[in-house]
Amino acid sequence: RCQRWVENCRRADLEDKTPDQLNKHYRLCAKHFETSMICRSSPYRTVLRDNAVPTIFDLTSHLNNPHSRHRKRIKELSEDEIRTLKQQKIAEAFEREQATQEVNESNAQNTVAEQGGEEQEERAVPLTLEERENKDYLKSLFEILILMGKQNIPLDGHNVDELPDGMFTSDNFQALLECRINAGDEVLRKRFEMTAVNLEYCSKTQQKQMLEICESCIREETLREVRDSHFFSLVTDEVVDIAGEEHLPVLVRFVDDSHNLREEFIGFLPYEADPEILAVKFHTTITEKWGLNMEYCRGQAYIVSSGFASKMKVVATRLLEKYPQAVYTLCSSCALNIWLAKSVPVAGVSVALGTIEEVCCLFRQSPQLLVELDNTIAVLFQNNVEKGNELKEICRSQWTGRHDAFEVLVDLLQALVLCLDAVSSDSSVRWNNFIAGRAFVLSSALTDFDFIVTVVILKNVLAFTRAFGRNLQGQTSDVFFAASSLTAVLHSLNEVMENIDVYHEFWFEEATNLAAKLDVQIKLPGKFCRAQQGNLDSELTSENYYKEILSVPTVEHIIQELKDIFSEQHLKALKCLSLVPSVMGQLKFNTSEEHHADMYKNDLPNPDTLSAELHCWRIKWKHRGKDIELPSTIYEALHLPDIKFFPNVYVLLKVLCILPVMKVENEKYEVGRKRLKAYLKNTLTEQRSSNLALLYINIDIKHDLDLMVDTYIKLYPVPLEENPSNRKL
Repeated sequence: RCQRWVENCRRADLEDKTPDQLNKHYRLCAKHFETSMICRSSPYRTVLRDNAVPTIFDLTSHLNNPHSRHRKRIKELSEDEIRTLKQQKIAEAFEREQATQEVNESNAQNTVAEQGGEEQEERAVPLTLEERENKDYLKSLFEILILMGKQNIPLDGHNVDELPDGMFTSDNFQALLECRINAGDEVLRKRFEMTAVNLEYCSKTQQKQMLEICESCIREETLREVRDSHFFSLVTDEVVDIAGEEHLPVLVRFVDDSHNLREEFIGFLPYEADPEILAVKFHTTITEKWGLNMEYCRGQAYIVSSGFASKMKVVATRLLEKYPQAVYTLCSSCALNIWLAKSVPVAGVSVALGTIEEVCCLFRQSPQLLVELDNTIAVLFQNNVEKGNELKEICRSQWTGRHDAFEVLVDLLQALVLCLDAVSSDSSVRWNNFIAGRAFVLSSALTDFDFIVTVVILKNVLAFTRAFGRNLQGQTSDVFFAASSLTAVLHSLNEVMENIDVYHEFWFEEATNLAAKLDVQIKLPGKFCRAQQGNLDSELTSENYYKEILSVPTVEHIIQELKDIFSEQHLKALKCLSLVPSVMGQLKFNTSEEHHADMYKNDLPNPDTLSAELHCWRIKWKHRGKDIELPSTIYEALHLPDIKFFPNVYVLLKVLCILPVMKVENEKYEVGRKRLKAYLKNTLTEQRSSNLALLYINIDIKHDLDLMVDTYIKLYPVPLEENPSNRKL
């Protein structure tokens, strides 16, 4: 093709050049190609067709120009000369642009002057002294609020109930204002001296307005990067209590300009009990208030506490109805088995999960309790020291989030009960009343037969999904092959369902043996017996009761939940992970991504060339050098120096990367969730603020004080006569 281009251009001086030289050093203007040769099917780029050849040339124009009839052959320039010429052209172009801009500005000013342009004159008018002082004053207030947010200082100070009668103390905001005035802030001092004695420096209403602007400006910095990246996914965490109201933390996943997958916290959404209202408000906040285009959303995941799963599933369903490509997935930060357990719509399961969390929380609060538990484990596992040491290590980790959490709990249950009993019955002053009281309550909860049978059944049912879930949180190749193993997992669970009588008999026997070891009586739940008011069926046994109320609904729910969370679209997306070179290598480079990538066809810059590009991508890695290792993750593939030469592959990798099921490879880009957990852990419920939380969690995001001040003045203009600096003393 290069040879044909040279022939059509009538450039005999280029005939001895190689295609590489021609491609590297020479360019041809688009005006020499017919419009039919230009492909405009993609909204992102304009490219030539594969068979494009230049045919439009005016080869006679030079005959009309006497100065050009006897032109000398053009000298071939060296690379240094070409670079020098380019720099000169850039400098000249810049000078011309500057000159043109000055002329345009001059013309515009003249036109405005002729037309009496009042608006332009108003813009040119400098700020008055009062306006400048007001901006400086507001800037000082914003600086204090940002400091409080980033240092996690609550706005309010001492509680009124904590202070003696007749004593008054400033809140934290007021105190920082006074400190700043005493440190020499003349702007604040002047404003204070001109303010009436009985007025606050900054009212609660004004603080709230300013905090909302701070939150909006900080969030916008992140959202701007998300919009530049185009594609994103949404993730929500567990519902939290913010100053007495339930809120839903929202995080966004996207690939930034440096090709790094990031997960950033963007705010709290007030939680609604009605799932339909919650779905509407969730969509409205994301699109209208925060300005994200949901057409670019490619994934959604919800980490929820027990009891909230069904409501968040309604939200996911409503979003899928509007945006089919916003695939509903699992989140990489939550183990599949824990997520499935939290979603089971059985009251006993929710109670058991809550009890487990309370037990772990108590042991985490007291290192002495952990030592006591270690001693108990050592005694119980004298004949299996290795197992005992393993359990000791597990107890010091976040084991309630493990894939095998219920297996661990069954192994630990006897040690936990014995340890809590010893603490609650200890008559010495070794344990305070709080720990002793909690130990008694939790020991009673753990030795309830309803709790024991629930934990044992969950352990056995979720054993079928444990390996599958672990692979989903593994390497990229593990995730790819896990997608193929889902059918086998569902087949096993369906077999359990068909033979539930047999399986439940084994599970119930295990539960009764564990209960006997703990001296727990096997009986029906007290609340169930009380509800029947003596009308109990004489043939109803504990075994049959728990089969109908627990085993059957749990297995049915997990089967359905796996089908919902791993939809056809989700599995197709996971199959596209064969684009990662290491996965491609394991498949002997015999892959067919074209079929699975159809769902992302509209996202590609050049969909027409996808097949050819994928072929080149496979050939590149199949015939690589012996010393070149295959990239094993999407992160590594996105950071390849030549990835932009494969535009379709690049976009596909970006979209796959942001799916919530894919783990964030670089931990420093997952700090949003960690800071959120830290904020909730370190801040009292009544002192939490959704505005200050965003400032604390996004501490490293730059902020523009001038923008905040201008936004405040625009939204809340203060009449000149209300400005304290204009009052007569």
